[in-house]
Amino acid sequence: MNSSQTILCIASYFKGTDFLKQCKREGCRVLLLTSESLADKNWPRESIDEIFYIPDKNNEWNMKDVIYGVSYLARNEKIDRIVALDDFDVEKAATLREHLRIGGMGDTTARYFRDKLAMRKKAADEKLNIPPFVHLLNHSEIKEFISDVKFPYIIKPRMKAGAIGLIKINSENEVWQALETLGDEQSFYLMEKFIEGDVYHSDTIIQNKKIIFASVSKYGLPPMEVAHQGRVFTSRIVPPESDEAKQVAEFNQKIIDALGLVYGVSHTEFIRSKEDGKLYFLETSARVGGANLSELVKAATGINLWEEWAKIEKTKGEGYQLPEVKSKHAAIITSLAKQEWPDLSAYNAPEVVWKLKKKYHAGLIIASEKKERIDELLEEYVSRFYNDFFTTQPMSDLPND
Repeated sequence: MNSSQTILCIASYFKGTDFLKQCKREGCRVLLLTSESLADKNWPRESIDEIFYIPDKNNEWNMKDVIYGVSYLARNEKIDRIVALDDFDVEKAATLREHLRIGGMGDTTARYFRDKLAMRKKAADEKLNIPPFVHLLNHSEIKEFISDVKFPYIIKPRMKAGAIGLIKINSENEVWQALETLGDEQSFYLMEKFIEGDVYHSDTIIQNKKIIFASVSKYGLPPMEVAHQGRVFTSRIVPPESDEAKQVAEFNQKIIDALGLVYGVSHTEFIRSKEDGKLYFLETSARVGGANLSELVKAATGINLWEEWAKIEKTKGEGYQLPEVKSKHAAIITSLAKQEWPDLSAYNAPEVVWKLKKKYHAGLIIASEKKERIDELLEEYVSRFYNDFFTTQPMSDLPND
């Protein structure tokens, strides 16, 4: 892609500012398509050539209007790339690429990185380790699943992100109650065996179908427990030289091979079962991880995933050179806060390298050359977060990052 080419970025949530800035530094013409409700957000307008707003009733876009609007735009703009900056925009971008016949991930591959059912079926076809699951469609198959797989289960929406919409199921009666509640929506869900264990995430850069950078981290508590039961959220870097990290990275490459991501970035989650010690694939995505995890990766490795994604998108991965990768121990701590603007000034250890600035949220990242120092600070700061800031509220259907 030469410097005169144009990239259309789609963002129905406020994120990806570093991506937009890097695109402009790379010499691209940068167009942003975003929600009308985000017009007053602090977009890096100096790095954006034009912004186009879409009415977003109940946080939904009318895709026919989007296709009309972008097609009209394309009468005078030669669009060379379309990039989805959020998980909820992946299928929008794929639909536009298919309609305009622009290169990049099309509808089928996009399904593998958005639709939890599609990614599981493909992983199962490739004989990869996944929890037993069933589509909430055919009731005979659901009955067979109940007879073969022990409780508990978890019902998951196919097209939502993170812990949104998850329902834990402990009995057959609860299964049928849930199906009755879902009604005509049940085919948009799947049900799988609930596995208890440690949850990992691998944040990666892919070039020519190969992972050339991977940062493996482990959540302090499973995201579902944090989101639905109210907990302080933590994640910490797993040392890359450890067997733990190597096993996750190896499994992640198998996922990328199976699902067919050619170039870009990915955030993928796995769980190590407490019962049998095996790693299981949970879900993946073709975007930078949310919940400020990109800041955690940056603190530990020096790699800004948003910026590197912009570079690799510009070149389709051809000739891309990964910057030098550093290696530090690091962890992130975040929580809903009682205060509108929590005061984090008392969290002043020299290892604090980043602080979250968001209403009714408290968060920080610590980084150090010494694992023991991260252990010490993580234990101390999590305890203090519960005392100083922590509060809960009902789980929203919207992402919080």
